[in-house]
Amino acid sequence: MDKHFLSSLFSPASIAVFAGKPEAPETHTPQARVLHQAITAQQFTGKLIFLDIHASGTLADLAAVNADLAIIALPASEVASALEIAGRIKCRSALVISSGIDAALATELHKMATRDGIHLLGPNSLGFQRPHLQLNASVAGEIASQGPLALVSQSGALTASILDWAKKNAVGFSTVVSLGPNTAVDIAQVLDFLASDAKTHSIVIYIEGITHARRFMSALRAAANAKPVVVLKAGRRAASNQAALTHSGTIVGSDDVFDAALRRAGAVRVRAFVALFSAAKCLASRYKPVGRRLAIITNGGGPGVLAADWASEINLDLGRLTPAQAHALAPQLPPLATLTDLIDLSEEAGPEHFRLAIETVSKAPQIDGILVIYSPKMGSDGDAVARAIADFNRHVSKPLLTCWMGDATVGDARKTLNDAAIPSFRTPEAAVGAFGNIASFYQNQQLLQQTPPPLSDLTKPDVEGARLLIESVLAERRKVLTEMESKALLAAFHIPVTKTILARSANEAIMIATQLGFPVALKIDSPDISHKSDVHGVALNILNATSVRDTYLDMIQAVTKLQPHARINGVTIQNMANLKRGREVCVGLVTDEPFGPVITFGAGGTMIELINDRAMELPPLNQFLARRLIERSRVAETLGVWRGAPAVNMEALEQILLRVSEMVCELPQLREMDINPIIVDESGALAVDARIVVDNAAPSMRQYNHLAILPYPSQHEQLCPLADGGEYIVRPVHPDDASMLQDFVRSLSPESRYFRFVSSMQELPATMLSRFTLIDYDREMALVALITEDVTDAQGQTTEATRIIGVSRYITNPDRASCEFSLVVADEFKGRGLGSRLMLSIMDFAREKGLTEIEGLVLANNPNMLKLMRGLGFVVKSFPEDPNFKLVTHQLQLV
Repeated sequence: MDKHFLSSLFSPASIAVFAGKPEAPETHTPQARVLHQAITAQQFTGKLIFLDIHASGTLADLAAVNADLAIIALPASEVASALEIAGRIKCRSALVISSGIDAALATELHKMATRDGIHLLGPNSLGFQRPHLQLNASVAGEIASQGPLALVSQSGALTASILDWAKKNAVGFSTVVSLGPNTAVDIAQVLDFLASDAKTHSIVIYIEGITHARRFMSALRAAANAKPVVVLKAGRRAASNQAALTHSGTIVGSDDVFDAALRRAGAVRVRAFVALFSAAKCLASRYKPVGRRLAIITNGGGPGVLAADWASEINLDLGRLTPAQAHALAPQLPPLATLTDLIDLSEEAGPEHFRLAIETVSKAPQIDGILVIYSPKMGSDGDAVARAIADFNRHVSKPLLTCWMGDATVGDARKTLNDAAIPSFRTPEAAVGAFGNIASFYQNQQLLQQTPPPLSDLTKPDVEGARLLIESVLAERRKVLTEMESKALLAAFHIPVTKTILARSANEAIMIATQLGFPVALKIDSPDISHKSDVHGVALNILNATSVRDTYLDMIQAVTKLQPHARINGVTIQNMANLKRGREVCVGLVTDEPFGPVITFGAGGTMIELINDRAMELPPLNQFLARRLIERSRVAETLGVWRGAPAVNMEALEQILLRVSEMVCELPQLREMDINPIIVDESGALAVDARIVVDNAAPSMRQYNHLAILPYPSQHEQLCPLADGGEYIVRPVHPDDASMLQDFVRSLSPESRYFRFVSSMQELPATMLSRFTLIDYDREMALVALITEDVTDAQGQTTEATRIIGVSRYITNPDRASCEFSLVVADEFKGRGLGSRLMLSIMDFAREKGLTEIEGLVLANNPNMLKLMRGLGFVVKSFPEDPNFKLVTHQLQLV
């Protein structure tokens, strides 16, 4: 419930402005002149002080100045001096509006700010605006209108352009932040603030690149969990890696990975500037789950067909009325209306016909959204139709979008629709694209809720054996595993592979093939050959010993001629996969900068670069994520009943993806991987070939540090005894715990609720409940204590029910070295050792993360909590900022 650590930056009560000598405006920098005009053009709600770094005065005079925020718009040579003064007057934040400050000076400014505990936005920033505070701390133009939208941009030029565009299009903002290069307060911290900002209802981001993937994903997931986030990213180039050693590494570009990261974070990506604000507006007005089935109501066939075509292009489904619904509606419409696919009301449709159609569609459970397209017709009244829709809008629970085509005669109608908060578009494609963003957002929200553990519930893999194998390869100064080694690694994680034996001579090949049984496949075994087929290194369906001998000799000769410098270990012999109606798929791994490992899935075989069928997902995976990953691929269409072949065993395919996810989580040395092909049919799945690339992993004291999304820490679950009998489970919180947590808060006594939240709230607001259960385990932790009891219902039947009886949590402070904790225990379980166990467990977790200090605020009139803190070794001190609280701290010793 405390203020966010960036409140002093974005919600300051007082500001000290360093913009040069007041009496010599001609000496001011261009930024200083623009800033002075911008910040004084309206009455800032707080206190504004202008300071000159060259002014004479005593230290006592300086100490009397008090400000939350320092804004510095001085020549580069004077910025450090102003930042020094900001530290002396105890500013908690600083904004440096400047240009031309190089990376070296920026680093020095960052060090100064860190030393004085200052949050530094800049240098080289255009600043920020907070319209509801009447604060224009920027050089990006006039202050924006107030509104619920926040804008975060990494481009100063684009920030100014957006503000100019927004003024004409009546778009209002809660916050506008222009970050610029070399800023200390980064995009992740700004998102973290906006996630909890009550004035912000949705967020739009323009991004050019990120440096800290884990921090960015953490903040983006938290923000997208609380409110809609729409992202426009520059640099959508094809970033194929020509140096990659696997098919997957060759065809996957960094922009594809960014798409996968945004999808997993629950955000929506748009491809064009014009879609940025329409997406944000639509999402903010319809913040609840919808599917992909869009019904199109029109009074003209052509525009309706255009809309349907574009819906198909972006993978939306056309929402159709059932025969019964169409039969009931038809008598109320003009005689030429058609209701088969599009709901074409015909040119004779009037306001009442549109209203009836919308009413029918809004009640149809098989339809998720409604698009109304109006084309001007002789004798029709578009304004009246718009009024009818606007009046009926409050009865529609589904997303309702409109497209009034034309220009000269439809201006008033569009205004009527906008005033009723109904999104209106000029073209059918734009309207369909906006609904596509809504549908994508809610699909991505499902992905956001998934927090799988690093290891699935499948049979435990041989992780140590796999690590030893990789270490032996790296010890030989190799990075590419042979096919034999690759399959051994897969087998350690229980991925089914074809039995493969290496032959070093033609005679060995004959003996091995005879023992395995014909037909067999022969493949060249060389660490220097990435794609065996390219050098005639693969032969299939060899039926007898003579063919094995001849094929072996021919293969060695051909490969030696085509790749004279390649090291050849021999030829591997394996049975041909006996899956006659199987489909070939490929599961792969690529390592992205900065997001780390990414799992890919798509069509397999020898033409995968040409087919270029790649869906991808960030690890870790669970069954839900694995199924969605498969469904996003083009090859998914062939996995059901297809050309007479029965549907494949999807569970077997999902298990391979889960096993690959386990490999990625447990083996940070993995860099690239192709399991290609995997042959899958109704009986199961079998990996026929594999190629794996490894490298030394960066040393890290934190497990899973190589992942952009930290897995659910299931290893921290423990069974604990109660002091007077019974037992309970302590484990990390999970998104599915939301309803249990709400019941727990409701069951607390008013006193316990007040001690925890310093508020008389009866229950947690939805945003806070979501924030408390969907957490990033890298920067925070919440442990819940659960007890299972027998409950008898009204019919006298007894069932087991699990409930939360205590919660401890910490969140890492901005210094990333200390953390702040909270603790609450159910009233009937106080004094039974539960509070001590929850605190000790949360402290152990903080130690494991490398944190050095844990602290918290306890109400001075809460003697039981203060007694517990002293018993655990905490130091209890007065809290200077509020005498009603005590500050309790404990040094965490690293084990």
